[in-house]
Amino acid sequence: MSVEGAENKQNYSADNITVLEGLEAVRKRPAMYIGDVGVRGLHHLVYEVVDNSIDEALAGYCRNIIVNIHEGNAISVEDDGRGIPTGMHAKEGKSALEVVMTVLHAGGKFDKDTYKVSGGLHGVGVSCVNALSTLLRATVYREGQIFQQEYSCGKPLYDVKVIGESDKTGTTVFFQPDGEIFTTLEYKYDTLAARMRELSYLNRGIRITLKDHRPDENGNLREETFYSDGGLKEFVNFLDGTREKLLPEPIYVEGEKAGIPVEVAMIYNNGYSENLHSYVNNINTIEGGTHVAGFRRALTRTLKNYAEKEGLLKNVKVEISGDDFREGLTGVISVKVQEPQFEGQTKTKLGNSDVTGAVDQAVGDMLANYLEENPKEARLIVQKVVLAATARAAARKAREMVQRKGAMSGSGLPGKLADCSETDPERCELYLVEGDSAGGTAKQGRNRAYQAILPLRGKILNVEKALEYKIYENEEIKNMFTALGVTIGTQDDNKALNMEKLRYHKIIIMTDADVDGSHIRTLILTLFFRYMKELIEFGYVYIAQPPLYLVKKGKEEEYCWTEAQREDAVMRIAKGSNPDSVNIQRYKGLGEMNAEQLWTTTMNPDTRTLKRVTLDSAAEADHVFSMLMGDEVPPRREFIEANARYAKIDA
Repeated sequence: MSVEGAENKQNYSADNITVLEGLEAVRKRPAMYIGDVGVRGLHHLVYEVVDNSIDEALAGYCRNIIVNIHEGNAISVEDDGRGIPTGMHAKEGKSALEVVMTVLHAGGKFDKDTYKVSGGLHGVGVSCVNALSTLLRATVYREGQIFQQEYSCGKPLYDVKVIGESDKTGTTVFFQPDGEIFTTLEYKYDTLAARMRELSYLNRGIRITLKDHRPDENGNLREETFYSDGGLKEFVNFLDGTREKLLPEPIYVEGEKAGIPVEVAMIYNNGYSENLHSYVNNINTIEGGTHVAGFRRALTRTLKNYAEKEGLLKNVKVEISGDDFREGLTGVISVKVQEPQFEGQTKTKLGNSDVTGAVDQAVGDMLANYLEENPKEARLIVQKVVLAATARAAARKAREMVQRKGAMSGSGLPGKLADCSETDPERCELYLVEGDSAGGTAKQGRNRAYQAILPLRGKILNVEKALEYKIYENEEIKNMFTALGVTIGTQDDNKALNMEKLRYHKIIIMTDADVDGSHIRTLILTLFFRYMKELIEFGYVYIAQPPLYLVKKGKEEEYCWTEAQREDAVMRIAKGSNPDSVNIQRYKGLGEMNAEQLWTTTMNPDTRTLKRVTLDSAAEADHVFSMLMGDEVPPRREFIEANARYAKIDA
């Protein structure tokens, strides 16, 4: 230790302890409270405010919620609930409205008499939204009056005041996110729409309207209203709308066990994957937890008991496991828990042990009744399970062949892989490159110390429409599994991804900037979502951003990634002369760049741009992948027709 370091250690005393007052801690370390300061954190602000309105709805006092995206990317959320109390708070000595807006962990959701359950418990509340906004305006309608208070960066600009009279009740929160905190301020309509749709299914009878007041390039405004009478049954039909159904209607379970409300809807299709989505107090528990364990236990036990009692398994030659009962299953589990305990990598895994038994009992009882009352559908499900067991046996053999081949061939790495010399996964990157030609260029241009290149020949198998054993027989997919060092199947879950030997913590998809490149990228993402979702959840998957244009005049040149950048570069390089003397090269393939250009624009960590693939809504992703990559054509046609006007045609 240096002398300076020793002195600093000796001088470390009580005077060195800094106490951040009020909401200062939120502004100092925003990522600790909202996850990050990028796109996800920006949208999380909206969810926190909407959660308060949903809590009012769960308590039975709110039926309509309106979310507005204003020009300038400000947000307002209106509801017709009771309105946040505005009277003096005895302990704090100020208006209850100001307490809610400026004090962490303050609100009615901590009082069991006010809210029996609350979705906001997972988050940090509207006070954090206030802290991270340059302006927040709270307007409350209650007791025949209109109350208002404004804040800047979490600090009140004036005391709560009465600004008018009204016979309606409710709360409106308007806020402008702080550009000094967030790396982006642009709200994505589709991201907010996906969450509002999800909330409408999870809370039937609540009307949620999303309005975008930012006109698009044609002057159009977007607006949608999300409302569901059927709740989870409609949710399952929405998720499974692009698949061929095995049952005419979803199986629905609703009840309360041990004081825990349980709601489940599920349906079987002719597909090969399990698509199970779970929620606790409207929170998407992407890592599952005790409620999912209870559901799976009840499903396996009840179906197996029925099949054995009816003699439907007596001629089956293969062993049937729990996974087989869930193949082709699309389901949604929603539970309401007074004090949820979350754990796991992303703090979205339910840990309350009492929930397992409650869900197990509720699902077991209702499913047993369904099977007895619907023998035709019950037989179809059991037949599906037997087929799944047979296919699983074939898939297991195929997986074992892949792993055995790797173990017998020395390093076990694919011959096409140009590996890196670094062995620490946290420092290693794997580029999945479209085509041998571009792969060769990438191998020449890379940094061999930490960048590995795996060329992919053509379009990989569409896993959305393939039997599992066929997937492991596909050469390109086998190469990916082997290069990554991952396997399917762990001690706890036969279909979970085993990442103990994962060799890279950056997996970068690099394809051409054309239609074929987009298709290949989507095929790879489909594979990751269906069979290696954990890579996405841990934030290991990225998409490279090669430039679209090279603008050049003489020795002066500039790379451009968008049309706007190209137009600006042309005018800048032309320097007042005729822009038509300026040469524009449109890159449609990675192979059109030499090794140095590819390194400079797309692979150099100091100059490249990577897009991280995130999973904001697993349910929405499930629906989109099944629609785009599945067998059913009509939903895909409807999607294309609805979104064609947003597509851009390259010059």
